[in-house]
Amino acid sequence: MNVSVLRRWFVVHKWTSLICTIFLLVVCVTGLPMLFSEQIWDVFVGSDDPPYEVLPSGTPNGSFDVMVARARVMFPGQIITQVIPDDDEPAVLVSMAPSWQALRDDEKYPGRNSGHWIKFDARNAKVLKQSPPLDAPKKPRTWTGVLLGTATRLHMNLFAGLPGALFMGIMGFLFVVSLVSGTVLYGRFMKRLPFGAVRRDRATRLACLDLHNLLGAATLSWALVVGFTGFVNELQTPLFGLWRMTDVRQILKPYAQLPVVPQDHLSSVQAAFDTAAKAAPGNEVTGLSFPGAPFGSPVHYVLWTHGATPLRARLFTPVLVDARTGELTGAYPMPWYLRFLEISRPLHFGDYGGMPLKILWALLDIVVIGVLVSGLVLWAGKRRIATDARLRALGYDLDEAEGAPVSALTSESAR
Repeated sequence: MNVSVLRRWFVVHKWTSLICTIFLLVVCVTGLPMLFSEQIWDVFVGSDDPPYEVLPSGTPNGSFDVMVARARVMFPGQIITQVIPDDDEPAVLVSMAPSWQALRDDEKYPGRNSGHWIKFDARNAKVLKQSPPLDAPKKPRTWTGVLLGTATRLHMNLFAGLPGALFMGIMGFLFVVSLVSGTVLYGRFMKRLPFGAVRRDRATRLACLDLHNLLGAATLSWALVVGFTGFVNELQTPLFGLWRMTDVRQILKPYAQLPVVPQDHLSSVQAAFDTAAKAAPGNEVTGLSFPGAPFGSPVHYVLWTHGATPLRARLFTPVLVDARTGELTGAYPMPWYLRFLEISRPLHFGDYGGMPLKILWALLDIVVIGVLVSGLVLWAGKRRIATDARLRALGYDLDEAEGAPVSALTSESAR
């Protein structure tokens, strides 16, 4: 590698690092509470759900049809929008609304929400909890909720919606480029020294540079994975939009002009869950949307299934079941780019290996924060050295002027 090529790599590393460092610091700092958000919430807020009834071990779950029927009795004249089994508890959430039109109108008025939900015990179909009435006074937000919500939005899009998400995606890409260019430079300069050497007997800035390079090399693989998957995750909105505009539209095209099936003429919800489980073997059914739902079909139940293992838990396969007859229409695995997106999520958040993996992710995150901060310190120190050299070239004795006021330095430089 000749000098001119080496200089180009140095320029690439310098500017990609400088551009993305501040935003990467925001991402790393906000990522720490996000890693342990569930544990933080449980400790400082907890749950106000009533305790579950003690039932014999192995008690089978009740029928979804019973829960749907009880929800309709509780709120006659309203529609059911979704049925969602809880992944961690023996509970089922049934979402309702006055009508599909009311939900569409909610989108026009921010802050308005005419939907509500009922939480059932999955084993005996008893009501555990309901969402508060629309006219009920809102509970004040807890500091825990505010802090976690702020950290999440800063981490994802800087409170700027889709433009903010795309901007953060670009910062993630620049971070990957800075890592690759830094590796090229580190490998070139470390040919003269043992790997991981920190020259403590030399100038402080040189030792800081060695430590910066060492920590960067030690976390390189993890940082590349997290940086690249973070870049991919920020593309979720346009990628899902592409999928809806292509594959989903094509699948639903034969049914798009049909009227929405009245809910008193629908087939069994429980049978739809059973059909979906058979259509996607090895997957778990995580939820059902009723005919008429946004991005759904006017005549189908749309059921979402995902893999049963931690790494496959984010690989979703939608299943269509005809809500008029209960017959399977088809299972439609997501396209490769969405499967790639979904498989990148657990690698980015480190939430597929329990608490030990979260702790490891947090420690690596802290090390990367150190790399970013040390990079800024080195850049600022280099600028200071360049400034001192220019002042000495003007004949100013910095050793004698130690502690002199800034105005003296400024006037001498101007002269």
